Amino acid sequence: MFAAAAIALLVTAALALARAALGPTVFDRLQAANTIGTCAMLLVAVMGFLNGRPEFLDLAIIYGLLNVIGMVAVLKFFRKGKLGEADE
Repeated sequence: MFAAAAIALLVTAALALARAALGPTVFDRLQAANTIGTCAMLLVAVMGFLNGRPEFLDLAIIYGLLNVIGMVAVLKFFRKGKLGEADE
């Protein structure tokens, strides 16, 4: 069951990678990158359970949080053109 889920996640990541390469706008590519990050997070969790190491779930949660923070930073950069300077 977990092996089938891992294969389905790999197929989904491959389709998202194709969408990231062929997306017509930057936001389509960002959505595809977010999907790839989510698939990677789920794949880490599934592989941890396949190998009998459920503590990989903690790593998957941290990876998911970093994925969200990174996506917010990239979207802020595209919207404002800067990341670190204070607004005036």
